[in-house]
Amino acid sequence: MISDESYRRLFRDLLKAYYEDVFEEKIEEVLDKEELDKARFAKLISSLCGVDVKYSNNFAEDIKRAIETYKGSNKVVVNVNSCVRDCVEIDGRTICQNACPFDAIIIGKDTLGVEINIETCVDCGLCVDLCHNKNFVDKIEFMPLIEALRGNKKVIAAVAPAIVGQFGENVSMGQIRAGLKKIGFADMVEVGFFADMLTIKEAVEFDRHILREKDFMLSSCCCPIWVGMIKGKFHELIKYTSPSISPMIAAGKVIKKLDPECKVVFIGPCVAKKAEAKAEDLKDAIDYVLTFTELKDIFHVLDINLEELHEELSSQYASKGGRIYGRIGGVSIAVEDAVRNMFPDKTDIFTSEQASGIKECKKMLEDTLKGEIKVSFLEGMGCDGGCVGGPKTLIPKEKGKEMVDSFGEESKVKISTNNRVMNEFLKGLGIENLEDFNCKEKIEIFERKL
Repeated sequence: MISDESYRRLFRDLLKAYYEDVFEEKIEEVLDKEELDKARFAKLISSLCGVDVKYSNNFAEDIKRAIETYKGSNKVVVNVNSCVRDCVEIDGRTICQNACPFDAIIIGKDTLGVEINIETCVDCGLCVDLCHNKNFVDKIEFMPLIEALRGNKKVIAAVAPAIVGQFGENVSMGQIRAGLKKIGFADMVEVGFFADMLTIKEAVEFDRHILREKDFMLSSCCCPIWVGMIKGKFHELIKYTSPSISPMIAAGKVIKKLDPECKVVFIGPCVAKKAEAKAEDLKDAIDYVLTFTELKDIFHVLDINLEELHEELSSQYASKGGRIYGRIGGVSIAVEDAVRNMFPDKTDIFTSEQASGIKECKKMLEDTLKGEIKVSFLEGMGCDGGCVGGPKTLIPKEKGKEMVDSFGEESKVKISTNNRVMNEFLKGLGIENLEDFNCKEKIEIFERKL
């Protein structure tokens, strides 16, 4: 059994050793303890390094080679311990089993062995957050990323809207950009800017879906857990769901369309984003995903104090609407503003409802199936409060919402449709004006098949 702090401390120790070129020696030191189940602990170390390497007499050498020749890994959530079943809550099932919206966790009653059903698991990471025994961990991809940062490739950090305030109330986005550049990133961009593009896409989808007062649409923006629930458990609702990609995926696709040689790293509060980046139809958009907690540990190891850095400023190009995507209700507000601007005749029939957290999302989807929903636009996020309540955040969700709202108000662009910088980027994609969002061929970059 390992605590969350012990887990993070081990990551920091391994990362420090990697930078100091004593990585293999550190691994051998960690494993050189008689009481350890070496095979299980090797699985933990492997996950902290973002790779899949089984224990052997050459484990340290094997894992170093796997990092240096990293080809990616499809599985994000890994089981590293047997279950002690000290958290049984309902019907003999553990907390993680009852919380998993996809029934993907199987625990043997006699052996206490844990299996993750790869057919139903979507790597949402809820079990990682809920298990106080740290039976589940999510892979950390930073060590393979180090090799890219040391190479000649341009690596761009795309940060989630929820990042504001996470590293200190007085730490500016310019200081976060400066810190990321010290790590080796070429630059940092706000994913809120690409959320502006998706806001327009969702407004067009609203116009297409909502023809009568009783019509409704489910937004697919932002949350892979919400999309996973629709696809896995409420398949009948797919036809009412927007086929839009998320702002994270849009960031990767647009940046790479304009600069095919660069790599894009998403930084956010969510384990599920690691899985979304690996989805078969999306996997070329984002190269690596880091969480806020991982980034904090990286700054710590590299002795980077954000508050002491001079700001690296850039154009403030994300609108208020794009920036508030980080909290529940933000998507609805942004899309309603765009609908009012683009389709004024639909303004009166735009009504919305939001659900945050698994229970609320499940109830909303069940009510929708029963025909008990009376609104035209439905927004769901798997974490309580939205992304600001994600499992890898560093501040309470209430403070996160306050910081996101404040940062949104700071933007000189209030509505995505008025974002002139975004319009210039869109021209580089062959989208000349807002009307082009009605052309399937031109907006293909922003769509996926659900």
